Amino acid sequence: MSAPQWVRDLKPSGPQGSELLEAERAKSAVNVSSLSSFLFTNEGLARKHRVLKILQSEKVFDKSQNYFAGRIDRFETALARAKRLRQIAVKHGWTNDDRLAANDLISEPGPYGLHESMFLITLRDQGTPEQHEMFLKKAEQYKIIGCYAQTELGHGSNVRGLETTATWNPDDKTFTIHSPHLTASKWWIGSLGRTANYAVVMAQLIIGGKPYGPHPFVVHIRDHKTHEPLENIYVGDIGPKFGYNTMDNGYLLFNHVKVPHISMLAKFSSVDLKTNQYKRPASASLIYGTLTWVRSTIVMQSGGVLARGVTIATRYAAVRRQFQDRDAQEWERGENQVLNYTTVQIRLLPLLATTFALHFTGKAMMALYGANQKKMSQDVGKMGGPQRGPGPEETHSGSDLLADLHATSCGLKSLASYTAVEGLEVCRRACGGHGYSSFSGIGSWYADYLPTATWEGDNYMLTQQVARYLLKAARGVLAGSREPSNDTEYIPTTFLSRQDTGAAFDILGNDSDLVAAFAWRSAFLTFEALKHRDEQKKAWNDLLVDFYRLSRAHSQYMVVKNFYETLQSSDNGLDSETLAVMHKLFRLYALHTLESEASEFYTSAAVTVRQIQLARTTAVMKLLAEIRPHAVRLVDAWDFPDWQLDSSLGRFDGKVYEDMFYRASELNPLNRVTVDPYPDSGVLFKRNEAGPIKPKL
Repeated sequence: MSAPQWVRDLKPSGPQGSELLEAERAKSAVNVSSLSSFLFTNEGLARKHRVLKILQSEKVFDKSQNYFAGRIDRFETALARAKRLRQIAVKHGWTNDDRLAANDLISEPGPYGLHESMFLITLRDQGTPEQHEMFLKKAEQYKIIGCYAQTELGHGSNVRGLETTATWNPDDKTFTIHSPHLTASKWWIGSLGRTANYAVVMAQLIIGGKPYGPHPFVVHIRDHKTHEPLENIYVGDIGPKFGYNTMDNGYLLFNHVKVPHISMLAKFSSVDLKTNQYKRPASASLIYGTLTWVRSTIVMQSGGVLARGVTIATRYAAVRRQFQDRDAQEWERGENQVLNYTTVQIRLLPLLATTFALHFTGKAMMALYGANQKKMSQDVGKMGGPQRGPGPEETHSGSDLLADLHATSCGLKSLASYTAVEGLEVCRRACGGHGYSSFSGIGSWYADYLPTATWEGDNYMLTQQVARYLLKAARGVLAGSREPSNDTEYIPTTFLSRQDTGAAFDILGNDSDLVAAFAWRSAFLTFEALKHRDEQKKAWNDLLVDFYRLSRAHSQYMVVKNFYETLQSSDNGLDSETLAVMHKLFRLYALHTLESEASEFYTSAAVTVRQIQLARTTAVMKLLAEIRPHAVRLVDAWDFPDWQLDSSLGRFDGKVYEDMFYRASELNPLNRVTVDPYPDSGVLFKRNEAGPIKPKL
């Protein structure tokens, strides 16, 4: 039942939200448009708004019932949206960037998600021209729908421990894909549950009884016409999750399923048809290229993921008023904006700084990935020699080609996704009681993003790869075998040259010294870990906690360094006042991180106790006060349309309470049900006008 007119006529008490946000924006001279262009480029912004206009004109993308639908309804709507999105892309001749912009705006995992990312990327990057013709072209035209089946019920991060096998049959030149145990069931595979009819399956290659490690195989799993599973294949959806319920994550088991020779993606390694011999890749890491791409992408997206929560919480904290400032003048008495409380500022403003830090680091990460892809392509066809098995310090034995990218992507994926996950929950809580409502727009976004902390490598396990890389670099520096060739080698070299004279970094007065302090801490922890490992001969397992701290320290250094270097760029296009605010955000991120990790900075002698005290009590608090007037404009620069945020609390116009009440009273289907409340009655609903929630095609 619609609200009566007298209810609709009611307004929130006191200053209106729109008035409060207007006043907030008037306090600051930050140039929102130039900062948005700096973050996303004018071309990127224009693309987003062009795509947004198209999406808003389509009934199927209406978001008004998103928060009310159940699992099956949500999946059905997501499938309808995925199909329509593909039709629109063809109609308008969209590029891949257009499609990615649409996915960001829709803001939910879709049934084509793994097809459009890992399936296509793996076919493209690891397939031969013949395989491109057979698989990739059809996949790009959506004539086959695929997924990437790596994780198993019993193995996730430990790719080398996967149990699914692919045994070479020399007599008929085929592979037999088999699941020997229940734990070999592929599990968590996005787009597999009900949608995909093909899968890139990571399986242990076996030739003549000898294992050769995990390799990718393209396997047909469902019939093209009936979409029913093929013989000896058992596949389905794994059920409801904490979030991500618009995606059909699936399971998959094989019972001695034969696939042809062309099914093994063979750009980097293959089985010779004539000799039945294995052709080794130049680098074992090449087989894991898709994972490196995914981790790099996670780093790239983390800033924007966190920025959504920060935008919502910051705008709401500017609108929401609670209690009085006890020290305010009598004529200024009245409920205080929540954003004025330093206990709110210390939670939100460092996270605001973090959004920019992660965004700039993500850009650098993707540039590194692109450079390594180019370098990797130059080694196609080169044969690798015999390689020893990996020790506990090596996942990819004998491989140095992609070491820097691999270690960097592992460390930053761990730090960035952890930071975004934790930050979103901080933002939700900073919204008070209303943060618990789905209408806040944070809870569902958090739930959908949460698995990022564990997929494509558990955030704690991944840090071993960073430690392995840093230890190897430090050994090379100690041996003095060559001049430092990259930043990872330069840092420990600098540390060794100054360890007896000390650091003496001016972290409070010099930004470059602040960056150097992070580098010093990373080098110190590297040599400490190396001493425990090489001199004291400690077991690898005993050092895992140290390695986690080392990875976190090195990754935080990279984030601080990328933030600093981005602002030093002469072509940033920012006016002096906006740039000055960005420098304050840099210092806030770096100093807040430093004081949060104070013990490591002190024990490494990068800073003194007095510097830590001043950072905490003076510098950080001063920066909070200086950034506070610019907070709303800074989140505006992220350019999130209200349609994308789908949040009552984060509305650009500040009409928080009006929108929240409207959603609860007018859009809520439960309010169209009249119950029979008496326990002696067998009737549950006297009236039910809610009806099923279906996509409006």
